Amino acid sequence: MKSFNIKFFIGAALILMAAPGCNDLLDEEPRSIYTPDFFQTERGVNGGLTSMYAHLRYIYGDAYFYNATLTGTDEVTYGRDADENFLAMDFSGRAALNANNSRADRLWTAAFPNINTANGIIKNATAVGTISPALVAEARFFRAFDYFMLVQTFGGVPLDLGAGELQFNTNAFRASVRNTVPEVYTKAIFPDLIQAVADLPATPRVIGGVTKTAARLYLAKAYLTYAWWLENPNNIPTYPETTRTDPAGRNAQYYYQQAYDVAMAGIESPGPFRLQPTYYDVHVATNDRNAEMLLFADHTESSEFYNGGSLTFGSGGAPDNFAGWMMTWNYTNLRTSGIDDKGVRGPFSSVQREAVQALGRPWNRMAPTIGAVETTFADKTNDSRYDGTFTTVYRGNWPKAGGVLPKEPLNANNLPVNPGDPILTFLNEEPATAITYPTGGGPSNVGAGTLPGRADYVISPRGISRIVYPGLWKLGPYRTDNGSGLGQPNAASTRPFNIAKFSELYFVAAEAAVKGATTKSGQGARELINVIRARAGKWRFDNNGNVAKVQDNSAAMTSATPATIDINYILAERSREYYAEGYRWYDLVRTQKWNELASTYRIGGTNYGDHTPIVVTRTIQPHHYLRPIPQVQLDRMDVSADVKATYQNPRYQ
Repeated sequence: MKSFNIKFFIGAALILMAAPGCNDLLDEEPRSIYTPDFFQTERGVNGGLTSMYAHLRYIYGDAYFYNATLTGTDEVTYGRDADENFLAMDFSGRAALNANNSRADRLWTAAFPNINTANGIIKNATAVGTISPALVAEARFFRAFDYFMLVQTFGGVPLDLGAGELQFNTNAFRASVRNTVPEVYTKAIFPDLIQAVADLPATPRVIGGVTKTAARLYLAKAYLTYAWWLENPNNIPTYPETTRTDPAGRNAQYYYQQAYDVAMAGIESPGPFRLQPTYYDVHVATNDRNAEMLLFADHTESSEFYNGGSLTFGSGGAPDNFAGWMMTWNYTNLRTSGIDDKGVRGPFSSVQREAVQALGRPWNRMAPTIGAVETTFADKTNDSRYDGTFTTVYRGNWPKAGGVLPKEPLNANNLPVNPGDPILTFLNEEPATAITYPTGGGPSNVGAGTLPGRADYVISPRGISRIVYPGLWKLGPYRTDNGSGLGQPNAASTRPFNIAKFSELYFVAAEAAVKGATTKSGQGARELINVIRARAGKWRFDNNGNVAKVQDNSAAMTSATPATIDINYILAERSREYYAEGYRWYDLVRTQKWNELASTYRIGGTNYGDHTPIVVTRTIQPHHYLRPIPQVQLDRMDVSADVKATYQNPRYQ
C-alpha cells in the first residue's frame, strides 16, 4: 500500500481555483526543515507560505476534528458505528471527554508548527528586500487564523514557542506557558488581522489565496467572539484564570461595534467575491471553488501528489478529506427483489456504493438529530436549504456495478422499479397515512416502511435513527473519472473542504447588530439576515426529485422573518445555512447557548426497524466550554507534575 501522508510543515499544498483574473498555482516543494536563512530568500518565503495553505488539510476535512466541531450539538449526535472518539463528544454518558480522546488535538498539533512558520516569515522576510508586504500579510493572516481557532477551543494558549512571544523558534523547547485569552487576542489576533486587512490584496495573488475580504471576515469574527467573552452572560469560566477585562479598557459593546463595522466593510467592498444565486449553487460539486468561498482546504483528482493522498483508497487520516464519510449511513444494505441469472427470485443490492455527491463511502459515525431534520429545517417547501443539505432519496444504480443484471426488480409493495428510480425516500414530513414499518430489517433490509401505492420504501423525520438517516449531500464526493461505473467511492473526497464563506459576513454583522451595534440605515439585523433568506428561497434544482426546479420563494421567506430577531433566531438561521460544515460547536460556545439548545435531543436506536424516538439528555457543564489540552502536548513537556497539572484546563486533570 502506498503512503501519501505528506506533512504540511515541509511545504506540501495545493490551491486550485479561482477568483476572477487569477490563474496561478502554488508550487509544492518538499523540505525537511525551515531556518532563518531559508526565510531570508524569496524561495523560502514562498515555500513557507505554501506550507501554510497545506496545513489546512490537517484540520479541515479530517473527520476527527470535524467530529469535535459538531457531535454533541443540536445538529449532530453519534451514529451506530461510533467509537470512543465520537461517543465522548456527545456528552450523553457513553464516554467521558478527556485529554486522550478529544479530537480537538488535530487542531493543536497542526496549528503550532504553522504558527512557528509564520513567525519565521514575519521576522525574516524583510531581509530579502523584494518581499512585498502583501506576502508577509498572508503569514500574518494564518498566524491570526490559527490563534483564533486555538483560543476559541482551548482558552489561552502560548504566544512564546521557545524564543520569545511571536518569535521564530529553531531549538527544541519542552516547556510552555499559556497566555491569557485577552493577551492572545490583543497581542496576536487583532494586530495581525488589522495589518492583513491593510496589506492583503482585494483579489488573491494565486487561486484560493487569502485576501482583504477573508481578513475582514476573520477580524470581524474575532471582534464578535471577544465581545461575547468579555460580556460572559452565563458566567462560563476561563483559563488561564484572568479577569474578563480588556487591556485597553474597552468594553464588549466597543467590540460588537467593531465587528459590525468590519463585516459591513467586507460586504460593501467585496473584491471578486459574491453570494451565489442559489443555495444549490453554493454546494453542488460542479461549482466548487466558487466566488462565495473565501478560504478552503483544497484537493484534486488530477494528481495524487498535489491531492496529498491516494485517488483510489482512503487512509482514514489527514491530509485526506474524509469528513463526508462520517454522516453517511450504510445505504448499500438496501435490498430489492429480482430474478438472478438462474431464474431464482431473491434480494439484491439496488443502491451500490458510488463516488457521486448523493452517495459516497459509508462510515456511520455521526447522525443528524430528529430536531435538526424536523425543527431546524421546518420549512422544506419555500426554503431550499434542506434539499441542498441532505440526500433524502436513494436511487437505484445497480447496472453501474456490471455483471449479470437482475430481472423484473420489485421494490416496496412488490411494485416494479427501474435504474434511477427511488428505492428509499426520507419523507419531508410525517405523512397523513401512517407508515407501515416492519419488525427488524424487513424486505428493504434496513427497516424502512411502506405507504400504499408507492414503489419506494419510506422513513419519516421521526423515524430516523442512529443507523438509518438522511445522508449529507453537501459534503458528498465528486469525480469526473467514474465513466459508466461506480468510480472510486472508497477514496477520500477530492473536493475542497470549505472553511470560510462570503455569506458569513452578513451573519456576523447581524449578530453584532442584535447585540447592540449601531447599524447603517437599512442594514439592521433583519435586513442582513433577509439577504440570506431571500437567496435560500430561490431554487434552480430539486435534489429530492432529481429535476430542474426554477422557483422563487424569496418573498415568502423574507416576510416570514420576525420583525425583531434575537440570538436564538440568528443561531437557527446559521444552522440552516451551515448545517454540518463545522461551525456549530463554535457558534454555541461563543454565544454560551450550548447547554440551552443542545442539552436534550431525539433520535431512534441502533437497530434496523427502530423508529421510536428516544429523548437523550446530555450533561454539559461550564468547564466543557473549553476542550482539554491534548495529552500529546502534556507528554512532550519536560516540566514538573504540578506545573503540567496546572497547564491542563480545569476538571480535565
